Amino acid sequence: MANVCVIGAQWGDEGKGKVVDWLASRADVVVRFQGGHNAGHTLVVGDQTYKLSLLPSGLVRGKLGIIGNGVVIDPEALLGEIDRVSAQGLTVTPATLRIAENAALILPLHPALDRAREAARGEARIGTTGRGIGPAYEDKVARRAIRVCDLAEPETLSAKLDELLLHHNTLLRGLGAEPFTKDTLLAQLQSVAPRLLPFSEPVWERLADMRRAGRRILFEGAQAVMLDVDHGTYPFVTSSNTVAATAAAGAGIGPAAIGFVLGIAKAYTTRVGAGPFPTELHDATGHLLGERGHEFGTVTGRPRRCGWFDAALVRQAVKVGGIAGLALTKLDVLDGLPELKLCTGYRIGGTVLRHVPAGKAAQAAAVPQYEAIEGWMGSTRGARSWADLPAQAIKYVRRIEELVEAPVTLLSTSPERDDTILVRDPFEG
Repeated sequence: MANVCVIGAQWGDEGKGKVVDWLASRADVVVRFQGGHNAGHTLVVGDQTYKLSLLPSGLVRGKLGIIGNGVVIDPEALLGEIDRVSAQGLTVTPATLRIAENAALILPLHPALDRAREAARGEARIGTTGRGIGPAYEDKVARRAIRVCDLAEPETLSAKLDELLLHHNTLLRGLGAEPFTKDTLLAQLQSVAPRLLPFSEPVWERLADMRRAGRRILFEGAQAVMLDVDHGTYPFVTSSNTVAATAAAGAGIGPAAIGFVLGIAKAYTTRVGAGPFPTELHDATGHLLGERGHEFGTVTGRPRRCGWFDAALVRQAVKVGGIAGLALTKLDVLDGLPELKLCTGYRIGGTVLRHVPAGKAAQAAAVPQYEAIEGWMGSTRGARSWADLPAQAIKYVRRIEELVEAPVTLLSTSPERDDTILVRDPFEG
């Protein structure tokens, strides 16, 4: 049996939570390997709706959850999330959740710097969530991050805070923001340490043992390929690598263990925040997609921008993300539209491209090249087999497969977990 890695194939918010929840019933462990609490998954299970940001989705199914070293962790946000889902009836203890001891922490000064820099950018702001993800990753790369393991070493913690404050307070003062004191940060970390440390361990060792024993591992990505810090629409990206290759480094396991890479894509396209969006619709159709799809960010609550399916973008995500098969979600949102459009590439001046340009100015200038396809008048909502789908809906899915050069291995037709058409089980490889 293969392990499975789930990543977003657009700009995030593709419905990864439902797909991961569906796959988690077949897995033994679910691993988060990058990102922070700037991403969110909404899971609908019976009459309960769970909104997760840091906790691996498998916890909802009673599976072991692991937060890998590639994740940046806000202790207050994590503990608050644990308290919230515990009140909903989930069991989150060191027996069900493990955290990499070498994962970096987000401290209160990180979101303060994040917000101050966004304010200073003015009209040129990136559109971050302001939760300190970027500054925390910067500290990690600069080798001054506070890590989970440091909570068990008071002397290490004290010395690291001195270095951290020297850097951050200089920046905060320069941006006109309030500096932080060592006593404030130390007290906060000392208060969370007793609750956080029992979850901590060298998770790489546990994963190596589980792999040796033939256990099924599900790697759960956050954000999506087009928000990857290297391969996305830079600079309007997140602060980590979101492609499947990151699962190895972000969990502490060899690349051969990643297994089948499943990319999640909506049957149309959405984006939260600033940045280029060639197929964005500013008309009644775009508004309709947003209303039908309930397009609001899980974490931010911001309305998502909506547009036609961008096959050129998803094709690129397939190539750089290592995607072997697609899970296509929210097909039902397109029910009843007389005509649909698929973006096959972009025109920039006299040049036609089949890929997203790397340059910021080129991205802004890209004009989508469309192929029109007839819509369907029947309903796809709740379909659980190909036989339940209108013929034109099947034709739409097949055309997407041709354009993105990847098979649709799973089709989601509503937020409900079981409203899913399985073409190929990713765990079968």
